[in-house]
This record gives sequence, structure tokens and C-alpha cells, in this order.
Amino acid sequence: MSTINKLAATIAARASASPNRSYTSKLLQSGIEKCAQKFGEEAFELALAAVSGHQAHTAQEAADVIYHLLVLLQASGVSLAEVESVLATREAQSGLEEKAGRG
Repeated sequence: MSTINKLAATIAARASASPNRSYTSKLLQSGIEKCAQKFGEEAFELALAAVSGHQAHTAQEAADVIYHLLVLLQASGVSLAEVESVLATREAQSGLEEKAGRG
């Protein structure tokens, strides 16, 4: 099992934990809007880190983005497997073809 799959499983398990003992649970219990807000904040911080050219900081912010993405997916009821399935269907075509096919 990959690290990202393990993280997704941990997030799913912590969804029912006490918000006093789990940041993940606290975030999920705050609602999808809060989860989306945190994801957006982390994505912005990643963009700034990448532009700064500092690789270690960029890696740290990317890890935060992945964590908050998985939390947002959990809050949305979308599994990592569903996202992987969408990505798998896109492997067979170029990015330009995929974007054109979105309508």
C-alpha cells in the first residue's frame, strides 16, 4: 500500500475519532466548507513555495496539500480509488484531448 493510500485510510479511520484528540476529526466535523478553505490555503502556500524555488519548503507544502486534498475528498464522500479511476481513464489520451472532451 502506498503512503498516500495509507494516509487516506488513516483519514477515514480518524473521521469518527474525538475532535479533541484528532485534528483530522476536528477538521471534518467543521464541515466541507472548512475543509475546502484549508485545501485552498494550502494550495496557495504550495504555489508560493514553488515560486520561491526552495525545494524542501515546496515538498513540505505539497505534503500539506495532499493531506488536505484527502480530507476534502473524505468530507465529499469521494474515495481515493474513485480519483485513481478517473486518472486511469485519462492515461489513454493526451491532456489536450482530455481537456477538449470536457465540453
